[in-house]
Amino acid sequence: MFREVQRLGKRLFRLGLSGSFELGEAGCREALERVQYVFWSPRMKGLTIALRDALARDRERYAVSAGPLLGYFPGALRRAAEGTLRTLAVDYVDVFQLYWLGRMSALTGAVQEELTKLREEGKVRAVGVSIHNRPRAGKLAEDSILDLLMIRYNAAHTGAEREIFPHLSRRRPAVIAYTATAWRRLLRAPRGWQGSVPTAGDCYRFCLTSPHVDIVLTGPRNVVELRENLAALEKGPLSPEEMVGLREFGNAVHG
Repeated sequence: MFREVQRLGKRLFRLGLSGSFELGEAGCREALERVQYVFWSPRMKGLTIALRDALARDRERYAVSAGPLLGYFPGALRRAAEGTLRTLAVDYVDVFQLYWLGRMSALTGAVQEELTKLREEGKVRAVGVSIHNRPRAGKLAEDSILDLLMIRYNAAHTGAEREIFPHLSRRRPAVIAYTATAWRRLLRAPRGWQGSVPTAGDCYRFCLTSPHVDIVLTGPRNVVELRENLAALEKGPLSPEEMVGLREFGNAVHG
């Protein structure tokens, strides 16, 4: 369950960590013994402490993603990037990304120029966006300054397979999947469903069965969930039969 992510220049474990649900400092320290890709913001207090210590021990082991809360103006981008370097006590951030492109950020000419400058200065090694607009994401995959796309992809929302993945081959930006459990909707049976219900681990394995997904993010709420998710990945990709079953369940959830 490791992959050479060329755009980041590192071989990474394919389950990434998001501290959005406040796993806590001790849980984050345990997670960082296995997980290497980290989706971070200054508001994640427990993760900040654990991550800073991990980076001090072995900076090159980890790939850290950060970004501005709002990404509309060059000055805000630079302040966020330089603030990240100070907070985490590092010389560079692996991924600097705009969040929810089109709603919380804009890829204007001035913004692109500043992102490029930060990359050329070595303060960031890759630039990316999180984006819900799949057709636009497909176009950005083919032609843009972006090194990485963070996209919604799960068994209930498979549109990326038609609108994004076919456009990756030209430049091969890195792909980070999130909302693997569709905000936990894939963990409970929809009305009328009589079959089995997947685990969170099954949902992560669904994402990673795709050759187009480099890393899928997990946001465990406690250490038990963290350990269950890590253990599930030991099973490897879904079998063809498991994939059919999970797609059927995802369709029912989406329907």
